[in-house]
Amino acid sequence: MANINGGNIAKGMYIMYKGTPSQVLKTEYMAPGKGSPIMRVKMRDVKSGSAQEFTYKTNDMVEVADVEKKEMQFLYRDGDTVIFMDPKTFEQAEIPVTLLDGQEKFLMPDLKCWVLWYEEKPIGVSLPPNVIMTVTEAPDSTAGNRVNAPKKLIKLENGVEVQAPIFIKTGERIIVDTVSGEYVSRAN
Repeated sequence: MANINGGNIAKGMYIMYKGTPSQVLKTEYMAPGKGSPIMRVKMRDVKSGSAQEFTYKTNDMVEVADVEKKEMQFLYRDGDTVIFMDPKTFEQAEIPVTLLDGQEKFLMPDLKCWVLWYEEKPIGVSLPPNVIMTVTEAPDSTAGNRVNAPKKLIKLENGVEVQAPIFIKTGERIIVDTVSGEYVSRAN
């Protein structure tokens, strides 16, 4: 496993904290007037799911967790697990829905995601930043409110409801942000 300076810790990395891998959720660099600069790190233990904060000096050596990333294709959901397949080896993996952090609603058949592994066990799933979905229900826009970019609630093919501009109609394909669940733009 590699080591890095505490000042080089970045959001999204996996580092070892008290012997277990932890995902870095947030970092804050601080350079006080006296003393050496520090990096405040908020992280989540991938085994227990608990969040903790720790402050590293920028010259402290921090061990980077040996996390493997595999591009896998989503097949289907089966209760509390989702099934992914490695497109190269056709090997299938059952992954708990809890590792998706609420993003499971954006899984579409054949969607390629990055599955993160530590010691041959899945520890996380990273969806693409945006997905293209079809609008199944969009109420007609009404005359009147045209100030401040008005929005309306629309329903997508997966049942998720998002706020979109009033010009979006049923049957259109739109781009949705998988992290925030917000409308991004029309899809071409």
